[in-house]
Amino acid sequence: MSIEDADWPALDRRHVWHPYSAIDSPLPTYPVVSAQGVRLRLADGRELIDGMSSWWCAIHGYNHPEMNRALKEQIDTLAHVMFGGLTHEPAVALATRLVELTPDSLETVFFADSGSVAVEVALKMAIQYWQAKGQPGKQRFVTVRNGYHGDTFGAMSVCDPVNGMHASFSGALVQQYFAETPSCSFGAPCNAKEMNSLRTLLVEHHSHIAALILEPVVQGAGGMRFYSADYVKKARELCDEYGVLLILDEIATGFGRTGRLFACEHAGIAPDILCLGKALTGGYLSLAATLSSANIAHTIGQGKPGLFMHGPTFMANPMACTAGLTSLRLLLESPWQERVTDIAQRLESGLAPCRAYDHVADVRVLGAIGVVELNRPVDMITVQPRFVDAGVWIRPFGKLVYLMPPFIINERDLETLTSAVIDVVSEM
Repeated sequence: MSIEDADWPALDRRHVWHPYSAIDSPLPTYPVVSAQGVRLRLADGRELIDGMSSWWCAIHGYNHPEMNRALKEQIDTLAHVMFGGLTHEPAVALATRLVELTPDSLETVFFADSGSVAVEVALKMAIQYWQAKGQPGKQRFVTVRNGYHGDTFGAMSVCDPVNGMHASFSGALVQQYFAETPSCSFGAPCNAKEMNSLRTLLVEHHSHIAALILEPVVQGAGGMRFYSADYVKKARELCDEYGVLLILDEIATGFGRTGRLFACEHAGIAPDILCLGKALTGGYLSLAATLSSANIAHTIGQGKPGLFMHGPTFMANPMACTAGLTSLRLLLESPWQERVTDIAQRLESGLAPCRAYDHVADVRVLGAIGVVELNRPVDMITVQPRFVDAGVWIRPFGKLVYLMPPFIINERDLETLTSAVIDVVSEM
C-alpha cells in the first residue's frame, strides 16, 4: 500500500506514538505537508506561523536555500560512515569551528545524536575523569531545582525530581543532590545568602560529587525561568573551591537565543564541559556535541580503561555535520544580534497586555524568548486548536504559553504571534 493512497493522518493516530502523549490521546495532531520560511503548511491548506522554531532549533526557518544546497552536495559525496576508526572533513571542520566559537578552555568535541545523549556523555566524562584522577567515589551530581536536561536515564536523574516530568521513574533513577532554585533575577546580582543552598551541598558532599550541571541563565523545559548570570559566575567559583567540575547545558540557549552566542557569556565564565544541540544544525538534522577541556580529555585517556566509554552508531554523521557548518555560517554572517534584540523588544511590547489579566502570574522576556506564565495549567485540548484557528503554531506546556520564534521572523508575523497569545490567554 502506498501512503499516498491511504488516509495517512488516520494511520498516524493508529500507529504513531508522539512525544509526551498517549497513543489514544484526544489532543489533535496536525498533518504538515511542507514548510517555508516561518510557515508550516497543513494538509488541509491552512498555513501556520511557527512560534516554536520546531522546539527551538529552526533558527533560520524552513527550506533555506543555502542549507538545502549544502546537504544536496554532501549526500552525493558521503551520506554516512561509521566514526570508529574513520573520520571525515565535515566532522573535523565542525569540531574546529565549535572550538573556535566556545570559551578558550574547551578544546575537544564529542559528537552525539541528541541533546539528552550529549548530557549523558557529559555525565560519563565527569565520572571517568575522577576515576582517572584516583577518586572513584565522585559519582554523583549536583544541580538546581526546576532544571531540565533530557529524557534518558542519566539526564532524568538531574532533572527536577518534584516539579519535573519524570516522577514515574523516581525509584529507578540515581539519587542526585538538588540545590534550591536560583532566586536572583536575570540582570541582578546574587548575594552570598542566595548561594547558601548550593554551597552547603558542596561543603557536605563534594567528596561524592563529580560535577555541577546547570542550564546557564535560562531554565528551559523545567519552567522557562530566567535567573542571574551572577549565580552562574559564583557557581563556577564554588566548583573551583570544592574540586567539582562544571557542566553547562546550553542545548536550548546556545547559538544566540539569549542575545549572546552562548549563555555562559552573560556570566563571563567557561565550563569544564559544555553540551550543545537543538539549533546546532538549524533544525535540519539531529546532532549534538559535548565539548570538554583538554585536561579532561587527556586525563580520561590516561586512566583505566584508557579511553572514553561511549560511541553512538550515527556519531558525527556527515550530513548532520554539514548542516551544522552551514547553519553556523548563516548565523554568524547574519545580523543575528540585532535580530534577537529586535525580537526581544517586540515580544516585550507585544506580550505586555497579558500582565493585566488576573490569571496571569508573570510575563517575561529574554532575548528571543517570550513567556506568559499562568496561575493554572493550560487545557491543551481546548487551547491548542484555538492557536491553530488563529493561524499560529504555539505549543504551551504546564502553566506556560511561550514563544521562541525563528530569528528570521519579520515584524508582521511576530505581531500575529503575540496577538494570538493575547487573544487566547484572555479567553482562558
